[in-house]
Amino acid sequence: MFKFLQSKTFLLHLSLFMVIVIVLLTSTYYWLNAYTNHNETIVVPDLKGKQWQSLEEGLSLKHLRLKIADSSIYLLDKPGGQVIEQDPTPGSFVKENRAIYVTVSKIVPPQVKMPNIIDVSDRQAEAILISYGLKAGERKYQPDLAKDAVLEISTKGRILHPGDEVPKGSVVDLLLGDGFGNVQVVVPMLINLTADQAVFVLKGSGLVTGTINYDENVTDKETAIVYKQWPVAADSVKIKQGEAVDIFLKPSN
Repeated sequence: MFKFLQSKTFLLHLSLFMVIVIVLLTSTYYWLNAYTNHNETIVVPDLKGKQWQSLEEGLSLKHLRLKIADSSIYLLDKPGGQVIEQDPTPGSFVKENRAIYVTVSKIVPPQVKMPNIIDVSDRQAEAILISYGLKAGERKYQPDLAKDAVLEISTKGRILHPGDEVPKGSVVDLLLGDGFGNVQVVVPMLINLTADQAVFVLKGSGLVTGTINYDENVTDKETAIVYKQWPVAADSVKIKQGEAVDIFLKPSN
């Protein structure tokens, strides 16, 4: 056996075997390098704010793949299908054929139930709508003593009722009371009253004071008296509650 191990035949075969092993190891190393793109990386682009449908072709050219991880989040301030998160993050280095996972905003808005905002003030109604993911739109007014109170709600011309379902993000138009109503009142007599007395009488009649005009020779506004008013006072003259009456004052003596 010892003589065989020293023989030329054995040494030749041993050398040939070692050469084959070295060739195989070297080939395997270079094959793995080529297969895994050893030391070759791709910079991950920033996809946030872009529509995911427009990204696949560009990523394919970079030898990357796009995968949607989540599309259930609806955002009022972003269009549907927009990338809002991504993994790996922009600027990361990845291998070729790596999948980029993205979270995109939901395209179809969820339905929400219309809150009860009837008889609620305009400001409070807007706050409630925002909390439900809705937007307050156009305001229109109609005669009603409840000033700025919501009388009716609608969207795109459709009258809504509390509990009706509408898409989240819908614009809700409000019909509000103008604070005057349709009540007609007789214009009270204000002649010979002081300005303070006239304001008190008008308020008691559901009217408001318009312009207060003093003659140029009035030196004491507290004692000045009304000598003319518009509209004039008469049983046949009626105006809507909440309208204004102008008064003109002169010295009391």
